[in-house]
Amino acid sequence: MSESTTRPGICRICSAHCGVLATVTDGKLVRVTGDPQNPLYQGFTCGKGRALPEIHNSADRLLHSRKRRPTGDFTSIDVEVAMDEIAGRLQHIIDEYGPRAVAVYVGTAALPYPTGPLVANAFTRAINSPMFFTSNSIDQPGKQIAQAAHGHWLGGDILFDDADSWILVGTNPLVTKAAGIPGQNPFVRLRQALKRGMKLIVIDPRISQTAWRATVHIQPRPGEDASILACLVNIIISENLCDTEFLSENAVGFDALAAAVAPFTPEYVGERADVPAQQLVDAARLFADSGSRPGQAHGATGINFSKRGNLTEYLCLVLTTIVGSWQRAGQQVAQANVLMPPFDAKAQAFPPYPGWGYGEKMRVRGLVEAASGMPTSALSEEILLDGDGQVKALICVGGNPMTAWADEQKTYEALQKLDLLVTIDTHMALTAALADYVIAPKVHLEVPASSQMAEQLKYYSSGMGMQSAYAQYSPRLVEPPADSDLTEEWLFFRGLAKRMNLALDVVNFFGSYGGQYMEGPPAYVRLEPDTDITTEQLIAEMCATSRIPLDDVATHQHGHIYDIDAVVKPKDPDCTDKLDVGNAPMMSELGDVRAEDFGAVRDDPAYPLRLIPRRHKTLMNSLGTTIAKLNNGRPFNTVFMHPNTIAALGFHEDAPVTVSSAHGSIPSVIESDRSLRADVVAMHHGFGGLPTDREHFPKRGSNVCRLVDAAADFDPITGIPWQGNIPVNITPRED
Repeated sequence: MSESTTRPGICRICSAHCGVLATVTDGKLVRVTGDPQNPLYQGFTCGKGRALPEIHNSADRLLHSRKRRPTGDFTSIDVEVAMDEIAGRLQHIIDEYGPRAVAVYVGTAALPYPTGPLVANAFTRAINSPMFFTSNSIDQPGKQIAQAAHGHWLGGDILFDDADSWILVGTNPLVTKAAGIPGQNPFVRLRQALKRGMKLIVIDPRISQTAWRATVHIQPRPGEDASILACLVNIIISENLCDTEFLSENAVGFDALAAAVAPFTPEYVGERADVPAQQLVDAARLFADSGSRPGQAHGATGINFSKRGNLTEYLCLVLTTIVGSWQRAGQQVAQANVLMPPFDAKAQAFPPYPGWGYGEKMRVRGLVEAASGMPTSALSEEILLDGDGQVKALICVGGNPMTAWADEQKTYEALQKLDLLVTIDTHMALTAALADYVIAPKVHLEVPASSQMAEQLKYYSSGMGMQSAYAQYSPRLVEPPADSDLTEEWLFFRGLAKRMNLALDVVNFFGSYGGQYMEGPPAYVRLEPDTDITTEQLIAEMCATSRIPLDDVATHQHGHIYDIDAVVKPKDPDCTDKLDVGNAPMMSELGDVRAEDFGAVRDDPAYPLRLIPRRHKTLMNSLGTTIAKLNNGRPFNTVFMHPNTIAALGFHEDAPVTVSSAHGSIPSVIESDRSLRADVVAMHHGFGGLPTDREHFPKRGSNVCRLVDAAADFDPITGIPWQGNIPVNITPRED
């Protein structure tokens, strides 16, 4: 007779960390739904979370680690033996070339397992290598650069549920569940906000799910976010809608800001961005003068993929500051910390700090470590460039460089040149197909979890994290498949350290991404080679300084919202620190924007359309592209195009086409989409096969990164390549 249990847990596919109910029958995960007893999510979960059984039980899932044989094919290998061999090869590389020859890359799919990145970082430091890279610097690095230039407000974000207005730029949080509005049940949060009268302004070249609900939707040409935000700032200043008292007390640089934005008039920006000038005026007034509590402005991946992501993120912070939309003394702390240390929120600034130009120097393009981390986009070049400091070994955790890194061909050549490539992956993804070793890990509900990481996102950027005093802990809900040989990411690095006789200093920071601002003391544990510790114990150590003990949180199986009486304290009497709304490098870049010949830039008859990225509703980057329940029967990425453009070009729905940029071309098929501007097309990232596989499109789709030259079009501070607003041409293709 079958034995079935249903228990509450945490979905970890994305940063929302939704509360779910998991049903396990005869040791197999068979169903995942939202948890109606969860007090924060109230039964909400998305299609990705409900597909966890398909992810756990996929026929393509690796149940044993693999090793490449001299013949090029793979054979199964015991994970302990794999660690023996990998540790030996790493030590040989370090002895011959030095520790800088070993790099670690942590991708977005490491989110479910925060112990993995922490211990991976500890391992990198233990071997004295500075080459620790993450997906942050190729996703939203402008957030950290902007915060460094602007400073932090120690009173924290205002409550979304109290705001009378809100601006979202190049983000669709109803799909991403991340930046912009609280990601915990965002549909309900936004619906309630609009019902009580919030004025939502969305700036997006596409009528996204979020833009469709906007009070004002500005639908511009791609790449004009900075000019539009500068225009909104100019209107607010010109019409005396600023919070002058807040600015006088807490900010510097206002005169420089006013001078820099003055040329961005509604008429000029309207022509440049191809939007009505009056719409810009209406949006600025709605934002600054709706009700008694103006809201905040937030962007995400879309604005960072386009040129000038740092500036655009900075202008979002500036918009928030000039209308004084931060929590003040006596008001409720929006993000009070539950599984993180208690802290004193204060109505004062933490001043700007160096955000770039320090730390480890790359050997290429003059790039240097920044507040956003090491520049991942340059890692392929570091591997390919011979000489002292060349990267010879790479370990990938929760990442798939072949689909994530710009310039597909260069990435392919770099990964093949490595002396040692190790990837920890659940299946034979494109990067795994090139690896020397593929380590098979446990997944999702096979490991314990807490909601701490979702809370920590507030340090990543304003507009992220949890705006509720909520926490949850989930034990392991299902055992790994029978006869499998699986490990966990952190245990893999711990295994290497033991074999190399290294102690690991695992540090969990509670502060800004670059480490300049710390809200509270870190949690720290030293793992000697003979230290005996479990995953559960390591999670407990990472929560050792939390406001609410983890043991208490664990008693609330469905999660719990705590009654924490935390209010913002007054400014320290001797505090003279201020936010900077006129940062000199940012104002200089704004001048460069105004000096552009925007007509010449956009009017290229060889590439008349602009390609923008688009989040997939049921996929998380490349995760799920091969799973039918998630790819909706289409394991490939179409090129979305307005029906009028389809007709004008003589195409039809599902027509096979070639999408070409100045750097490369990819195959695709047409999909009609009325939500786009007529001069804009969109594609999902995360698809594609290896460059040598010319017949991959029907099975794997196309890699949009093939259209991008990472060494030619990139941000000079963070190195992020410009993967939005790509000039493209679309021509017929033989099917």
